[in-house]
Amino acid sequence: MTMQNRPVSSRQTIVMVDDNVTTLNIARNILRGHYETYALPSGTVLFNLLEKITPDLILLDIEMPGISGYETIKRLKADERLSGIPVIFVTSRYDEGSELEGLSLGAIDYITKPFSPALLLRRIKNHLLIATQEKELKSFNSNLMQKVDQKAQQIIQMQFAILNVVAELVEFRDRKTGGHIVRTQQYLDLLVKKMLKEGVYLDEISSWDLTFLIPSAQLHDVGKIAISDTILNKPGKLTTEEFEIMKTHVSRGIDAIERIERETHEDSFLYHAKRFAGYHHEKWDGSGYPHKLAGEDIPLQGRLMAIADVYDALISARPYKEEMPLAVAKSIILNGEGKHFDPALINVFRDVSDGFEEIATNSRNQTDSFIYKWSGSV
Repeated sequence: MTMQNRPVSSRQTIVMVDDNVTTLNIARNILRGHYETYALPSGTVLFNLLEKITPDLILLDIEMPGISGYETIKRLKADERLSGIPVIFVTSRYDEGSELEGLSLGAIDYITKPFSPALLLRRIKNHLLIATQEKELKSFNSNLMQKVDQKAQQIIQMQFAILNVVAELVEFRDRKTGGHIVRTQQYLDLLVKKMLKEGVYLDEISSWDLTFLIPSAQLHDVGKIAISDTILNKPGKLTTEEFEIMKTHVSRGIDAIERIERETHEDSFLYHAKRFAGYHHEKWDGSGYPHKLAGEDIPLQGRLMAIADVYDALISARPYKEEMPLAVAKSIILNGEGKHFDPALINVFRDVSDGFEEIATNSRNQTDSFIYKWSGSV
């Protein structure tokens, strides 16, 4: 009940509806010393009053001309604004069937006429107490859920902060790959949205908690933190020995993520990160590293990141190579179908490749943003 719909009184409000004037006068005399009281002759008048106020309880006669008590309570319960008002039937009927019907329609009690003043007051007092307690409990639960939601959001924001900070450390250390983390998140966002729309690997994706899917991609190269600067930022192509060391960033990434899990006692928000980091260098034909997995034995997160990671490497300038034209990079990715990349995902890439090119083009004009401002849903 809203305060603006309450009468100007600190007392609770009772409405008595009965076509018998004598009964109304008796009820009003009993109640007015305790409650703000309205005595009404019909259901029609009741609904007119309910346009102005919302009472705490309604005493309702069953047998009335025009709108009967049964029809009145049906209309009350069908109205979202009025359905929560407690209704007590007050009637001269004594049969069990009438009482059961009234209760089945939503009445909270059934009082027969002529009624005892003490009994009427006691029944009303008890039901108002119950209604008040229910409102307080509902308010408490609502406030509790709000606090739980606020705490959950604080935890999620803290987890996002961990991902962002670690990703920034990787980005600043690997100076050759400016914007790589941001772009790969955006590529993945395109791929996953298209997969959901087209139903590609839908059963598997539907089982994921998508809250951290895209943000987790920031940690796919987290193991580079442990790679020496002389290798990580070498101004030229790596030797075979140096490349073998560079490849260890995968296992080192897994170690770093597992350490975060142990320190935070929470692994759900790192579920995707571990798979992005551990499997994005595997290849569909089994020739990748470090596990040489093939086909669908490679976790889906790794197969997705492989496309985003390789595409971005191709279109980016390095000390040992120029940036590749976007059309050539697209062609290389498509030609990797069934060899480097999952054929089903290549079909998805083909559909969203224009979006990849747009992201790459925009990024070349904006190099000062390290963290992708993800919307929170795919």
